Amino acid sequence: MAKGKTKTVFFCKECGYESAKWMGQCPGCREWNTFVEEPVVRNAAGKETVRAVKAQPVRLSEVSASSEERTETGIGEFDRVLGGGIVTGSLILVGGDPGIGKSTLLLQMCQKLADRGKKILYVSGEESVRQIKMRADRLGDFEQELFLLSETDLDVVVETVGRMKPDVVVIDSIQTMYREEIGSAPGSVGQVRETTGALMRVAKELAVSVFVVGHVTKEGVVAGPRVLEHMVDTVLYFEGDGSASYRFLRGVKNRFGSTNEVGVFEMRGCGLVEVTNPSEYMLQGKPENEPGSIVACSMEGTRPILVEVQALVCQTNFNMPRRTAAGTDYNRVNLLMAVIEKRLGLRMGDCDAYINVAGGMRISEPALDLGIVAALLSSYRNQALDSSTICFGEVGLVGEVRAVPMAEQRVAEAAKLGFKRCLLPQVNKRQLEIPAALTGNLQLVGIDTIHELLGVF
Repeated sequence: MAKGKTKTVFFCKECGYESAKWMGQCPGCREWNTFVEEPVVRNAAGKETVRAVKAQPVRLSEVSASSEERTETGIGEFDRVLGGGIVTGSLILVGGDPGIGKSTLLLQMCQKLADRGKKILYVSGEESVRQIKMRADRLGDFEQELFLLSETDLDVVVETVGRMKPDVVVIDSIQTMYREEIGSAPGSVGQVRETTGALMRVAKELAVSVFVVGHVTKEGVVAGPRVLEHMVDTVLYFEGDGSASYRFLRGVKNRFGSTNEVGVFEMRGCGLVEVTNPSEYMLQGKPENEPGSIVACSMEGTRPILVEVQALVCQTNFNMPRRTAAGTDYNRVNLLMAVIEKRLGLRMGDCDAYINVAGGMRISEPALDLGIVAALLSSYRNQALDSSTICFGEVGLVGEVRAVPMAEQRVAEAAKLGFKRCLLPQVNKRQLEIPAALTGNLQLVGIDTIHELLGVF
């Protein structure tokens, strides 16, 4: 039999577009400077070697997709982000910064699943089995059904999975796996694409749930080709400030559930601990009656989360005012400051402005607009808002306060945590359908424009 021939082609790191020569701009995704050179093994006939899968078409009515195919991990915050549990045969990518706790989270998940009698295979290409054992000892006792394998050859991993037939497989990490027939180094575009494709076939053919850990680049996206995220069923990002104790698990892609949910954890010496009431934790240490501080309500999926918005506005000492934003969109802050200056006649063009969402959580929902505007006005006028006041609402370019969804859940969460006054869009107040017993002593103040904010200090 003739030996396979090696041919060099160019792949786009973003979309996987293939070209025989290097190009500055990808015709597929229109991105610049994304092509990398990779070798491709071809057989004597000149065709790429592709594994044949014997599959037969079935009627849609005969396919069972009941909820019993999900397996709960035993970690409520994890199950929330996954959409209710692990779907059998799914391929899940978990990304995050180095040291944020990806391996710890997945090891704790393995611990919970092993306690429930599931057979787990944990494959690590970065640590030895002794190192994994040392980390596992800090998390508590583990059942006998958790198996460890330190290996980087994907063919060995696939053969082990086929022989053991575990319920869940964890690959830590995808950038360390390689296949012999791919001539490039581990972590390259060709290796990542081929190994992910092989793991996807294993997950679908053997009905094994596979978790894959992915490193992230300095831009905050998973390293390797962007096609990696397109191939998997679910993409989860584990976020948080390395200097803070809180961690946030967020879904950016989920074929089996919502991508709006977020799970909150706290890193402790014994591992990650679930935060079942994140609003209470986010407001710990909030100052009382200080200018530039207000509580706003954001929705993460079906869960309302209360966060403290802080603002500091002062006269600048530079020709160009300095503006920074932590936890929210920088451009949105500049837009809201322009609305304040134009609609309220307040001179903010020569002021430095700093916005911070306390707790390390990043909020992109427009309902945070009213809180940012109120915090900026409070700091600019050096007047404190009552610490028992909460707000939410979207602010338009003409200064109007627009309605936001799920106002009932936001108001109920504010009442549960003991707030006395809630500033919300007038439209939401008129449409609010919530029993008086749930609001308690919470006073609802409807606002049409940001002009009315000047009268609530």
